[in-house]
Amino acid sequence: MDEHTSPASNHAAGQAGSTSGSFESPEGLRALLIRLHESGTGAWRNDREAAELMRFTAARYKQLARKYGLDAWAVASAAFEVMLAPSTRNAGNPWAVVTHAVRITCLAETRAAGMLTSISKVRHTSRIAGFHDAIRFAEREHLTDYHPAFAVDPATDEDDDSENGDRAKVTTALSDTVGLFLSAGWDVALVVACVEHATYRLADLPSRARAVEVLRRDRATPELLGIPPRSWTALLRIVLGNPDRKHAGTPTGEGVLLRLLDGEPLDSLRCDTGLLAAIWAANPNKSDSP
Repeated sequence: MDEHTSPASNHAAGQAGSTSGSFESPEGLRALLIRLHESGTGAWRNDREAAELMRFTAARYKQLARKYGLDAWAVASAAFEVMLAPSTRNAGNPWAVVTHAVRITCLAETRAAGMLTSISKVRHTSRIAGFHDAIRFAEREHLTDYHPAFAVDPATDEDDDSENGDRAKVTTALSDTVGLFLSAGWDVALVVACVEHATYRLADLPSRARAVEVLRRDRATPELLGIPPRSWTALLRIVLGNPDRKHAGTPTGEGVLLRLLDGEPLDSLRCDTGLLAAIWAANPNKSDSP
C-alpha cells in the first residue's frame, strides 16, 4: 500500500488536526489514530499530521532498526500496520503496543533472513521456529567455553574422525535432551525448536547462567516459539541448569545438556524422578500428556 512509503511532503492536502507533535504522547497518538480512523478512506494519505507522525515514527525506531540491520522506513511501515488495528487506538498506551509489535517484527525479519524464508511464514506458520538459522551452533567458537566437546583444535584434532566424534557427541546429547521432554508428553516440534534456540544463543553468551538469564528476560522469543513464558523459563533451567547458587554443583544446577556431555548415561537421567517431574510440570500441554 502507498502509505508504506515515505509520507507525503508538508504540502499534502488535508486536515492539520491537533498541534504538530502532540502524537508523541500516548493520549495524543490515540486521539490522532481515532481521528484518522473516523475520517475514512484516504485519511492517512492526505493528512499532514499523519505524514508528520510517520516521520516521527521512523526517527523513533531508527536505533531499533539499526540494531537488527533494517531500514528505518521498513520499521515505520510495520508500525503503521499496527496503528491501523482497533486494539492499538483503544489501548491504554498505544505507543507501548506499537513498540512491542515493532520489536516482534524486527525479530521476525531477522529470523526469516536467518532461516532463508519469508517473514509471513515466520509470523504465521505453526511451529516455523522449529527451524533455526543456516549458521549452525556447532560452528560458533564461544561454545568451547560451555564444554570441551564443542571444541575443535587444529593442533590436536588433525583427523576427521576426532572432529566427527566430538560433533556426534554434541548431536547425541541434544537428541537425548529432546527425547527426555518427549517422554513427558511435550510436542516434538516445540521442544526441538526451544532446545535448538537455547543452544544456539548459548554460543553468543559467556556462561550458562548468563544464557539462562538473558533468554528468560527475552519476552519476544517465547512468543515467536509458541511457548508460554512459564514453560520457557522452566525449560531453560532444565536444559542449561538452574543458575541459583544453592544449586551449584548439583544435577539441577548443571542441567540436562551438561550432564549428558559429561558422560552421564541417558538411563540415569530417565531414572531421575525429580527431573522427569520438572519436565512434566513445565509442559504447556501437560493436561493432554499421559
